Amino acid sequence: MDTPAAAETVLDLTGLLCPLPLLKTKQAMAKMESGERIRILATDRSVVVDFRVFIDRFGHELLEFTESSGGHYVFVLRKA
Repeated sequence: MDTPAAAETVLDLTGLLCPLPLLKTKQAMAKMESGERIRILATDRSVVVDFRVFIDRFGHELLEFTESSGGHYVFVLRKA
């Protein structure tokens, strides 16, 4: 069963540069239970590659990825 979007943790990392977005995401997800969702807002372009590697390495599920023309990135992940 899917967790309702209202139960998502939101992590606003806009304005932070590599490696901070990935480090703060790891810290936040360490406090989460398996199956919980997190919505990550970022502006550093490096997150696109960093998060894909992170997701593959730890088995998390990418539920959503969007990129706006203004350089904003949104990831929704489900913790493995």
